[in-house]
Amino acid sequence: MKFLKLGLASVIASSALFAGTYNVDVSHSNVGFKVKHMMISNVIGKFNKFNGTFEYDEKTKTLKSLVGEIDVNSINTENEKRDAHLKSAEFFSANEFNNIKFVLSKVDGDKAYGKLTMRGVTKDVTLDLENNGTVKDPWGNTRVGLGLSGKINRMDYGLKYNTVLEAGGVAVDEIVKLDIQLEGILAK
Repeated sequence: MKFLKLGLASVIASSALFAGTYNVDVSHSNVGFKVKHMMISNVIGKFNKFNGTFEYDEKTKTLKSLVGEIDVNSINTENEKRDAHLKSAEFFSANEFNNIKFVLSKVDGDKAYGKLTMRGVTKDVTLDLENNGTVKDPWGNTRVGLGLSGKINRMDYGLKYNTVLEAGGVAVDEIVKLDIQLEGILAK
C-alpha cells in the first residue's frame, strides 16, 4: 500500500510538471455575446477590457484551471446609447458591480464547469470547451487557443429589464449566448 501511495503521488507530481501558467493575450482574444432583440434579430456585443490566467497541461492537453475577469464598463455593442443603458441599474449596474468573474471548477471532456459571478450573484455554469492545442510562435513563445461557448439566463443574475411588445414577446430575450475565444501565452 505504501508503494501504491508513493507511486500515485509521483504521477500527480509529474503531471504538475507539464502544466504551465498562461496569461490571456487580450489582443488575440475576444469575450463576446449575443442576445435576441425584438424577437427577430440578434444584438452582438463584446467587452473590450478583460484579463485572465489559466493552467494548461501540454502533456495531457488538458485545461487545469482558469480565472478570468471582465470590466463591465468596457461593454461595446457599437451603440453608445445602448451601452450606457446596459451599464445602468436596469442591467449591469456597473457603478456598483464593475466586474464579471469566471472561475473554472473542472473540465470533463469538452465541457467546462465553473462559477460565474455577475452583478453580485454567483451561479454554476456549464460551457462547451474547444481546445485548439498549443503552438510555438515565431518569437519562441508557447501559445494555447481555447474557446468557451454556452448560454446563460440573464434574469438569474438580476439583469431583469424588459419591455413587452405590442405584438407579443419582449424587447430583450432572457437567454444570452456567450462566445469567448482565448489565446494564452506561457508565462516565463
